[in-house]
Amino acid sequence: MEIRMEPGRGPVFQEPLQTPEDLQKLKSKVDVKQELGYVFRAITLTRHKIAGKVPLIGFTGAPWTLMTYMIEGGGSNTMSKAKRWLYQQPSASHQLLRQLTDIIVEYLVGQVAAGAQALQVFESHAGILGPQQFADFSLLYLQEISRRVKEKLKAEGLEQVPMIVFAKDAHYALENLSQSGYEVVGLDWTIQPQEARERTGNRVTLQGNMDPCALYASKEDIEKTVQKMIESFGCRGYIANLGHGLYPDMDPEHVGAFIAAVHKHSECKK
Repeated sequence: MEIRMEPGRGPVFQEPLQTPEDLQKLKSKVDVKQELGYVFRAITLTRHKIAGKVPLIGFTGAPWTLMTYMIEGGGSNTMSKAKRWLYQQPSASHQLLRQLTDIIVEYLVGQVAAGAQALQVFESHAGILGPQQFADFSLLYLQEISRRVKEKLKAEGLEQVPMIVFAKDAHYALENLSQSGYEVVGLDWTIQPQEARERTGNRVTLQGNMDPCALYASKEDIEKTVQKMIESFGCRGYIANLGHGLYPDMDPEHVGAFIAAVHKHSECKK
């Protein structure tokens, strides 16, 4: 499928999938190294450039999130076209999700071979699903990705790397996510750190979860927010982060203030 990045809209498919018959238009087998080799080359170049100063994190969209874009044609508030597939065409939905899973596994292993030192899987549209749909059409494939990536890394003699799963707004599935084969569970900003700790136990490291919009505040207020966040999570089994991505109009200096505050208050907790 041809995808374009349009200003103000993000990723856009000009000819989205409309019926199960459209799946026949997709390649049944994909040469990931040929199609995505430019990503692997970029990873290797970046790994050399950063020279060990920070770890390099590889990533991918998760199957359900990719499926929503392929059917909706772009972003959507309701994902109703994609969700209609789940209810009306469950077999075709699973067929597409399996195809995506196969490619994602190859893609992530290729990133490690190229130099990625950790991997994050983004299920950005998890929150549009209810608990049962999430279990059937998302969690199943998230679990398969972690299992197969680890197996393939071992089979190819590559180093095992930490894997992070981020399922935005899927609070109802925290317990399951913490037992899905990932070492780290990412959190958005709408859940209390204490609750997340209680529900995940000591099974995983937690990552998150400052509201990205807090970066619009003053540098002083950003530091206060970071301090409170770190005190709530504690420094064991925790990676400080935002609860989602940055927005284009955010001041890089405020991002720097966030990072500086994380370093400062993490040192205080050691």
